[in-house]
Amino acid sequence: MIYIDGRFYPKPEAKISVYDHGLLYGDGVFEGVRAYNGLVFKLDEHIDRLYASARAIKLEIPLTREKLLEAVVETVRKNNLRTCYIRLVVTRGVGTLGVDPARCSGATVIIIAQPLEALLGKESEEKGISAAIVSTRRDPPSGTTHEIKSLNYLNSVLAKLEARQAGADEPILLDARDFVSESSVANVFMVKDEVVMTPPTTAGILNGITRLETMKLVNQMGYRLVERDITPFELVSADEIFLTGTAAEIVPVVRLNGVNVGNGKPGPLTKKIIQGFHKLTGDPRNGTAI
Repeated sequence: MIYIDGRFYPKPEAKISVYDHGLLYGDGVFEGVRAYNGLVFKLDEHIDRLYASARAIKLEIPLTREKLLEAVVETVRKNNLRTCYIRLVVTRGVGTLGVDPARCSGATVIIIAQPLEALLGKESEEKGISAAIVSTRRDPPSGTTHEIKSLNYLNSVLAKLEARQAGADEPILLDARDFVSESSVANVFMVKDEVVMTPPTTAGILNGITRLETMKLVNQMGYRLVERDITPFELVSADEIFLTGTAAEIVPVVRLNGVNVGNGKPGPLTKKIIQGFHKLTGDPRNGTAI
């Protein structure tokens, strides 16, 4: 059952207008959320980020924060799910063949809840994935910044195509200055001499919720964490690399540009962080009960 503007529809009947600006121009925002064993992980944080993204593009969400939170939980219940992936979408709504948002009648809210395996493959957590640094650059903060979680993911789509053509599972994009930014759908971390490093938001990244939780975990474990610009050479020379994201969760990168990362297997610190993250997702303090 799909939620659209206050009503639930069976999947085959869940439809929006071909004049919706989300379809025509990628004009809207979204959040990907996960539920684990009856707990919607970090739902408050996801809702807050959705409203922040909407505010940045001057899109008015037609529900209060509390009503939207209730709608997410109700959608999961309607589908009799306890562990699932949730996609929350707010488009500019129905308009005309023209980019002017003033022509739209009002925002459209869509909520989808369904079972979903790990985005980068069921065995990615245990065996790791391959990645390639691609020529597609991440959009800069002065452009269509990925700090806004918008419906326009063409930048990521092009990078993913390029990685596939190179025989890799996932791309690593650089920013306009040639520093490491992020992957198509996840944040990047590297480990060198037991120091954990990750690019800053000035590198055009989405400030991921899983990223922030990972940074907290690293600090709690007593390891040094550095948020700074990373060169491609530093990434290729890393002892460990891993990606973080709601849909991807935490995924080790074991090959980069056709070369093994470390010994070509998930690193010891990455494994510790994965274990720590699994504990977080099961803690009732970190989510909203279904």
